[in-house]
This record gives sequence, C-alpha cells and structure tokens, in this order.
Amino acid sequence: MGLLALSAWIVTAGGGLYLLSIWLIEYDKDFHSMAATRLHPALLASHVVLACGGLVVWADYLVDDDDDLAWVAVVAIVLAATLGATMAIRWIGVYRSGRAARRLVLGGQHSRIALLDRPVREGPPERNFPLPVVIAHGAFAAATITLVLLTVYGSGGS
Repeated sequence: MGLLALSAWIVTAGGGLYLLSIWLIEYDKDFHSMAATRLHPALLASHVVLACGGLVVWADYLVDDDDDLAWVAVVAIVLAATLGATMAIRWIGVYRSGRAARRLVLGGQHSRIALLDRPVREGPPERNFPLPVVIAHGAFAAATITLVLLTVYGSGGS
C-alpha cells in the first residue's frame, strides 16, 4: 500500500508541477497589477515545498521503514492539502470570471466548444489552468492522502 501511495503522490506532484509551470509562465508582477493573482506566491511556494518535501520523506520512510518519517510525511501532506484547498477555493472565482468573460466576448453566438477554446487575454495568471488538470490534481491528492493514512495506520502494511 505504501508503494501505491508513493505512485499516487508522484502523479499528483506531476499534475501540480504542470499547473505551477502554467502559473510561472503567465505571472508578470508589473502586467498583473490591475488583475493580481489570487494565488499569492508565498502560498503557492509553501504548498509546493510541503508537498514535494513530504514526497521525499515518504520515499525515505518506505526505504527505512521508520515510523517517525511516516508521521512527518502525514503532517506535510495534510498541511499541503490545506493550502491546496485554500488555493482551489480562490481559483474557483477566477475560473468563473474567466468563463463569464469568454461568454461576453463571444456574445452567445458560438458553440460551447468555441467558448472553452478561446483564451482570456486579461486576468490573473491562474486563469489558464485547465479544469480537467485541476480536478485530476485534487482527486489524486485526495487518493494520496487516503492511501498514506491507510498505510500509516497499518491497513495495508508498508
């Protein structure tokens, strides 16, 4: 079960790093002064450091079978998930306003597919996060937390 948790954690990290790369590409402090990011850089950095650090500690736990390392990884993943949930809640407003802006630009004359394909030119850097990636990242994060807790509490062994 521990290796399954590690695999899920790696997939989650991959999705998160993809979202981070979009945010870093789009982030321009001077340009976005009017439409500031809802995901503060310190919040984002803390989430990434806790999640990646917890992943390293979890891998070390699997190698060394040290229960103290497992609990450090649990604390790291729970804190990272708390920050991630905070960012997801903040992102929902950005996503909704982006969809509303696309509808306004299109004037309701085009199909729903055209609505989703057209990029929004102005707004915070997280406006371009693909919805399926955000949902998959959150779902894999929830699965990872569940598998980590099951492993730590002994349901699947290490």
